[in-house]
Amino acid sequence: MIIRPIGERVLIKAVKKAEVTESGIFIPDSAQEEKKEGIVVGVGTFEDGKTLPLKAGDHIIYGGYRSDEVDVEGEKHLFIDFKDVLAVVEE
Repeated sequence: MIIRPIGERVLIKAVKKAEVTESGIFIPDSAQEEKKEGIVVGVGTFEDGKTLPLKAGDHIIYGGYRSDEVDVEGEKHLFIDFKDVLAVVEE
């Protein structure tokens, strides 16, 4: 399935939170810090038709309080506004 966001939006697959520390200690949901990281799945365009400076596969950090959650092939994905993208993680 191909999903192409419309406008200045980005479709991301949220990065799953760690449930166990490196030393093997289980972290309950109530104590987990929510990471706002994701992998770009689809990218929209600016109003003038120019492409956003992201591509599928980019690892990003995002902020903001608004996102629309969708289920794509059994996995959680989010639509976020491009203005909420804070950084691209380069490894």
